[in-house]
Amino acid sequence: MLRHEFRPGRLLAGATALTVAALYGGDAAGAWHTPWWTALPLTFGGLTLAGLAAWAAYGVRRRGARSASSDQ
Repeated sequence: MLRHEFRPGRLLAGATALTVAALYGGDAAGAWHTPWWTALPLTFGGLTLAGLAAWAAYGVRRRGARSASSDQ
């Protein structure tokens, strides 16, 4: 049994934040050079994908709840 329901939007938002942090962490450690503007498109793109995933998951959950309530 799951403790909570799966939230794909939050998963994508967290993965985006970790990716940006890893890029700038590697830059700070001197492993590579990351331009300063890199965080903006990655963050906005990741948050857009997270919003779309959350919207799609909400639609699936809502449709599933609606069909389960009509079966009874």
